[in-house]
Amino acid sequence: MNRKKISEMFERLKAANPKPTTELEYSSPFELLIAVILSAQATDKSVNLATRELYKHANTPATILALGVEGLSRYIKTIGLFNTKAKNVIATCQLLIEHHGAQVPESREALEALPGVGRKTANVILNTAFGHPTIAVDTHIFRVSNRTGLAPGDDVRAVEDRLVKVVPPEYALDAHHWLILHGRYTCIARKPKCPECVILDLCEFKEKTPPETKPEKRSIFAPPKSKPKPAQKLRKKRA
Repeated sequence: MNRKKISEMFERLKAANPKPTTELEYSSPFELLIAVILSAQATDKSVNLATRELYKHANTPATILALGVEGLSRYIKTIGLFNTKAKNVIATCQLLIEHHGAQVPESREALEALPGVGRKTANVILNTAFGHPTIAVDTHIFRVSNRTGLAPGDDVRAVEDRLVKVVPPEYALDAHHWLILHGRYTCIARKPKCPECVILDLCEFKEKTPPETKPEKRSIFAPPKSKPKPAQKLRKKRA
């Protein structure tokens, strides 16, 4: 995809959603960090339901650490892999207190050293909490990038590296959010909503979903059309 089409793509996504952001609910970098750790293989909706209650009682490294694994698990038990995530969150809180003054570090290396934090999570924190122009490639962004021809790649790192190269600087900060929301609500996995897509004519996906054909509307006052009667066979009269 050439640069002109890429710029037009992001300009349209921007026009449709001028101020995109994560759908995870948070009020501090720490709350965002915990929410992103919990969101692995889980929906933002399920994480928000759990953290709304959790953050009422504990929303700092010290207060969550005081809950312990068992106490934290009671708040997040509705989220997939909650046992493993509870252990990672408690260990992360411990490291934040011991090595970072209970603050979330603004460094990729330091973030990725935290339990439960990989490159994707670090990119989300750097972008959303600290305003770095990073792109966290999840399944939605991977799908959109390959389908549209924006940044094709065989794995998430290849797609990320390609996006960093091709996304114009003026769109780099919000590109992550535009692409993930587009993949979540329009360019969905099974049957993309191509007829309502704002970048339909720019997209290079060959198997676009065609518009649905609606049955012809007939007035309730109009009589139904009569079916033609089958032709009757003529019988020869006996002599």
